[in-house]
Amino acid sequence: MAMTRVRPGRATMSLFKTRGRPHPVPVQGSRRDTAVIDWAAYIDGHRVCTDSVADAVRLVRDGHLTTIGDEESAGFVWVGLHEPSAAELTELAEVFGLHPLAVEDAIHAHQRPKLERYDDVQFFVLKTVGYVQREPAGAEVVETGEIMVFCGSDFVVTVRHGAHGELGPVRRQLEEHPSRLAFGPAAVLHAIADRVVDGYVNVADAVQEDIDEVEEAVFAPERTDEARRIYRLKREVIQLKRAVGPLAGPLRQLAGRRFVPDDIKEYLRDVEDHLTRVREQVESYDELLNPILQAHMTQVTVADNRDMRKISAWGAIFMVPTAIAGIYGMNFDFMPETKWEFGYPMILGVIAIACLSLYRGFRRNGWL
Repeated sequence: MAMTRVRPGRATMSLFKTRGRPHPVPVQGSRRDTAVIDWAAYIDGHRVCTDSVADAVRLVRDGHLTTIGDEESAGFVWVGLHEPSAAELTELAEVFGLHPLAVEDAIHAHQRPKLERYDDVQFFVLKTVGYVQREPAGAEVVETGEIMVFCGSDFVVTVRHGAHGELGPVRRQLEEHPSRLAFGPAAVLHAIADRVVDGYVNVADAVQEDIDEVEEAVFAPERTDEARRIYRLKREVIQLKRAVGPLAGPLRQLAGRRFVPDDIKEYLRDVEDHLTRVREQVESYDELLNPILQAHMTQVTVADNRDMRKISAWGAIFMVPTAIAGIYGMNFDFMPETKWEFGYPMILGVIAIACLSLYRGFRRNGWL
């Protein structure tokens, strides 16, 4: 786990000058002048606040050795960022020695879940998902984001993209358990993965409720048009599959890394088990939505045929008086019964009997 330590020089200090407070910078409800959300040094699992990221790095790298597994470590620094600019992330890259390719991926986002190694730095990418409702009619939408984690022997840098998947609760929960944080950066990796997979579970449950509602609506006696909602659910399920499916491999690789303590590996295997269940659940959604869509389209076709039969039946009934009126409207001199005083009532009777007979016939055959 030895790592080339890059001391923060003057060129890398502009972003991390003292800001007057060592506390987290709020993300929502305020305007941020920097992508850095929170930072701290963690010695023996306990948070040590500093005036800047550079101070935290110096504190960790200047001593305070502690034992993690079979190796000694000087604690670690955890820096959290939200949608950083290229300049901001480049400064951090100079401080921690991050690989340019990984930095480029973290800036542009839109990456598949993966675990890559650049020298002694692990680059872990996770897809986050969030369930939101939008107007009109409370349309449900599954939004995706990303979390990139740079993990070294004495630092963790998290880069978050998207409006959801906040890591503040993860940090606070870990700080309440110093014994977990004492395992080093691997504990942070597990906590983030566990948080992301829990998000998958919550969104999958919400989508399950939507599918149940659509299924009830499709087979309800009332006629409704659920095609658009079914297609939207299929799109949401596809987004879930793209986030959930590819994460299994990186999690398995992470559990096999040498820098991960055995205790953390057990927790990672539990996260992988949860991920497997969610993946199977999401795949079942796709299999369930296909027959629901087919059943809905079949019902629409049957309803259209029923409507066409009704229209055809009523058209045939009204064709009788239309035809008779058309014939007698031709004004020939020798039309039958035109001079008979009962001719008009007779024609009305013929029309009524013919229409009634057609109505009873269509009614008997189920067309009306």
